Amino acid sequence: MSAEPAPAADMTVDGTGLLCVALLLRLRAAVQGAGAGTVVHVVATDPAAPLDLPAWCHMTGHHYLGRVSGSPPVYALRLAPNAVPTRPDSPWHTA
Repeated sequence: MSAEPAPAADMTVDGTGLLCVALLLRLRAAVQGAGAGTVVHVVATDPAAPLDLPAWCHMTGHHYLGRVSGSPPVYALRLAPNAVPTRPDSPWHTA
């Protein structure tokens, strides 16, 4: 995580109202066809998102960039090349 402002989003995933697993399933589906280097902003109201998003990024190899701003909260990540895929029905398990 950097002290610099997060870069502008190439795509935004709206996870408003979703809890952890549903949020990660939506995120997984949204980024599936996106290329490495894509900056994704995730709108997340789940109080666990500040823990779950960095953990998911660590597990998959994507880069967690931190909280961007606003209300509801927005978090940024950058997609990595050769990321480890997760199972379509279980975002906490690698494929």
